[in-house]
Amino acid sequence: MMITNNQLKQIYPFSTESNRQKYLPYLNEFMSLYNIHTKDRIAAFLAQIGHESGQLFYNEEIASGKAYEGRRDLGNTEKGDGVRFKGRGLIQITGRANYQKLTNEMRGLPMGIDFVEEPDLLKKPEYATKSACWWWHNRGLNELADENTEVNFKRITRIINGGYNGYEDRYKIWQRAKQILSI
Repeated sequence: MMITNNQLKQIYPFSTESNRQKYLPYLNEFMSLYNIHTKDRIAAFLAQIGHESGQLFYNEEIASGKAYEGRRDLGNTEKGDGVRFKGRGLIQITGRANYQKLTNEMRGLPMGIDFVEEPDLLKKPEYATKSACWWWHNRGLNELADENTEVNFKRITRIINGGYNGYEDRYKIWQRAKQILSI
Protein backbone atom coordinates (compact mmCIF):
# COMPACT_ATOMS: atom_id res chain seq x y z
CA MET A 1 0.00 0.00 0.00
CA MET A 2 1.43 3.34 -1.06
CA ILE A 3 0.56 6.55 0.75
CA THR A 4 -0.10 9.80 -1.08
CA ASN A 5 0.93 13.35 -0.33
CA ASN A 6 -2.72 14.20 0.35
CA GLN A 7 -3.04 11.36 2.88
CA LEU A 8 0.20 12.38 4.57
CA LYS A 9 -1.00 16.00 4.73
CA GLN A 10 -4.21 14.89 6.46
CA ILE A 11 -2.34 12.62 8.88
CA TYR A 12 0.27 15.30 9.61
CA PRO A 13 -1.69 18.57 9.33
CA PHE A 14 1.24 20.61 10.69
CA SER A 15 3.74 19.22 8.18
CA THR A 16 5.02 21.37 5.34
CA GLU A 17 4.63 20.56 1.67
CA SER A 18 8.41 20.68 1.32
CA ASN A 19 8.97 18.12 4.09
CA ARG A 20 6.25 15.81 2.82
CA GLN A 21 7.79 15.88 -0.65
CA LYS A 22 11.22 15.26 0.84
CA TYR A 23 10.16 12.16 2.82
CA LEU A 24 7.21 10.65 0.93
CA PRO A 25 9.17 8.75 -1.76
CA TYR A 26 11.41 7.24 0.91
CA LEU A 27 8.48 6.38 3.15
CA ASN A 28 6.81 4.47 0.33
CA GLU A 29 10.02 2.74 -0.72
CA PHE A 30 11.27 1.71 2.70
CA MET A 31 7.96 0.93 4.37
CA SER A 32 7.46 -1.59 1.58
CA LEU A 33 11.01 -2.96 1.96
CA TYR A 34 10.48 -3.53 5.69
CA ASN A 35 6.94 -4.95 5.35
CA ILE A 36 5.20 -1.93 6.81
CA HIS A 37 2.59 -2.39 4.11
CA THR A 38 -0.83 -2.89 5.70
CA LYS A 39 -3.13 -0.14 6.93
CA ASP A 40 -2.62 -1.17 10.56
CA ARG A 41 1.17 -1.25 10.28
CA ILE A 42 1.37 2.01 8.34
CA ALA A 43 -0.98 3.83 10.73
CA ALA A 44 0.97 2.76 13.82
CA PHE A 45 4.32 3.51 12.17
CA LEU A 46 3.24 6.96 10.94
CA ALA A 47 1.84 7.80 14.37
CA GLN A 48 5.14 7.01 16.04
CA ILE A 49 7.44 8.74 13.56
CA GLY A 50 4.96 11.62 13.34
CA HIS A 51 5.43 12.30 17.02
CA GLU A 52 9.18 11.57 17.08
CA SER A 53 9.82 13.92 14.14
CA GLY A 54 7.29 16.64 14.97
CA GLN A 55 5.34 15.70 11.83
CA LEU A 56 8.47 15.46 9.66
CA PHE A 57 10.00 18.67 10.99
CA TYR A 58 12.88 17.20 13.03
CA ASN A 59 15.31 14.48 12.09
CA GLU A 60 17.64 15.12 15.01
CA GLU A 61 16.93 15.29 18.71
CA ILE A 62 16.64 18.86 19.97
CA ALA A 63 18.53 18.13 23.20
CA SER A 64 22.32 18.02 23.09
CA GLY A 65 22.62 14.34 23.92
CA LYS A 66 24.61 14.97 27.10
CA ALA A 67 21.97 13.01 29.02
CA TYR A 68 23.16 9.87 27.17
CA GLU A 69 26.80 10.30 28.20
CA GLY A 70 28.12 7.12 29.81
CA ARG A 71 24.92 5.17 29.10
CA ARG A 72 26.34 1.67 28.69
CA ASP A 73 22.87 0.34 27.82
CA LEU A 74 23.17 2.44 24.65
CA GLY A 75 26.78 1.44 24.05
CA ASN A 76 28.02 4.92 24.93
CA THR A 77 31.34 3.88 26.44
CA GLU A 78 33.65 6.57 25.08
CA LYS A 79 33.80 10.19 26.18
CA GLY A 80 31.54 12.30 23.96
CA ASP A 81 29.37 9.37 22.79
CA GLY A 82 26.21 10.87 24.29
CA VAL A 83 26.39 13.99 22.13
CA ARG A 84 27.84 12.22 19.09
CA PHE A 85 25.18 9.49 19.05
CA LYS A 86 22.12 11.45 20.15
CA GLY A 87 18.78 10.67 18.52
CA ARG A 88 18.71 11.05 14.74
CA GLY A 89 16.40 9.92 11.98
CA LEU A 90 12.62 9.86 11.98
CA ILE A 91 12.53 7.43 14.89
CA GLN A 92 15.49 8.98 16.75
CA ILE A 93 18.11 6.19 16.66
CA THR A 94 20.16 6.78 19.83
CA GLY A 95 23.47 5.45 21.14
CA ARG A 96 26.70 4.08 19.71
CA ALA A 97 25.44 0.48 19.89
CA ASN A 98 22.36 1.29 17.81
CA TYR A 99 24.37 3.27 15.25
CA GLN A 100 26.75 0.31 14.94
CA LYS A 101 23.95 -2.23 14.65
CA LEU A 102 22.30 -0.05 12.02
CA THR A 103 25.55 0.07 10.03
CA ASN A 104 25.99 -3.69 10.30
CA GLU A 105 22.45 -4.78 9.50
CA MET A 106 20.64 -2.26 7.33
CA ARG A 107 19.67 -3.82 4.01
CA GLY A 108 21.03 -2.38 0.81
CA LEU A 109 23.41 0.24 2.16
CA PRO A 110 25.98 1.47 -0.33
CA MET A 111 29.47 0.23 0.42
CA GLY A 112 31.32 2.44 2.85
CA ILE A 113 28.28 3.88 4.65
CA ASP A 114 29.14 3.92 8.34
CA PHE A 115 26.83 5.71 10.76
CA VAL A 116 29.35 5.39 13.60
CA GLU A 117 31.94 7.27 11.57
CA GLU A 118 29.39 9.72 10.12
CA PRO A 119 26.43 9.99 12.52
CA ASP A 120 25.00 13.02 10.69
CA LEU A 121 24.17 10.79 7.71
CA LEU A 122 21.04 9.86 9.68
CA LYS A 123 19.77 13.41 9.14
CA LYS A 124 19.55 12.88 5.37
CA PRO A 125 15.94 12.11 4.38
CA GLU A 126 16.85 8.77 2.78
CA TYR A 127 18.68 7.44 5.82
CA ALA A 128 16.38 9.15 8.34
CA THR A 129 13.50 7.21 6.79
CA LYS A 130 15.27 3.94 6.08
CA SER A 131 16.72 3.77 9.61
CA ALA A 132 13.24 4.29 11.11
CA CYS A 133 11.77 1.50 9.00
CA TRP A 134 14.72 -0.79 9.80
CA TRP A 135 14.44 -0.08 13.53
CA TRP A 136 10.68 -0.69 13.51
CA HIS A 137 11.07 -3.99 11.66
CA ASN A 138 14.08 -5.06 13.75
CA ARG A 139 12.08 -4.65 16.98
CA GLY A 140 9.15 -6.77 15.73
CA LEU A 141 6.75 -3.83 15.76
CA ASN A 142 4.90 -4.94 12.62
CA GLU A 143 3.51 -7.89 14.53
CA LEU A 144 2.38 -5.68 17.42
CA ALA A 145 0.74 -3.25 14.99
CA ASP A 146 -1.16 -6.12 13.33
CA GLU A 147 -3.30 -6.50 16.45
CA ASN A 148 -4.55 -2.90 16.08
CA THR A 149 -5.24 -2.55 19.81
CA GLU A 150 -4.47 0.29 22.18
CA VAL A 151 -2.64 -2.17 24.46
CA ASN A 152 -0.23 -3.01 21.65
CA PHE A 153 0.03 0.62 20.57
CA LYS A 154 1.14 1.45 24.12
CA ARG A 155 3.68 -1.40 23.93
CA ILE A 156 5.01 0.01 20.66
CA THR A 157 5.29 3.47 22.25
CA ARG A 158 7.22 2.06 25.20
CA ILE A 159 9.60 0.15 22.93
CA ILE A 160 10.30 3.26 20.86
CA ASN A 161 10.35 5.85 23.62
CA GLY A 162 11.38 3.86 26.68
CA GLY A 163 8.23 5.24 28.30
CA TYR A 164 5.08 7.03 27.27
CA ASN A 165 6.33 10.54 26.48
CA GLY A 166 3.98 12.16 23.99
CA TYR A 167 1.53 9.27 24.16
CA GLU A 168 -1.53 11.49 23.71
CA ASP A 169 -0.08 13.02 20.53
CA ARG A 170 0.97 9.61 19.19
CA TYR A 171 -2.51 8.25 19.89
CA LYS A 172 -4.24 11.16 18.11
CA ILE A 173 -2.04 10.73 15.04
CA TRP A 174 -2.69 6.96 15.11
CA GLN A 175 -6.46 7.47 15.17
CA ARG A 176 -6.26 10.04 12.38
CA ALA A 177 -4.01 7.77 10.28
CA LYS A 178 -6.34 4.79 10.67
CA GLN A 179 -9.27 6.94 9.53
CA ILE A 180 -7.44 8.50 6.55
CA LEU A 181 -5.97 5.18 5.36
CA SER A 182 -9.41 3.54 5.45
CA ILE A 183 -10.99 6.05 3.05
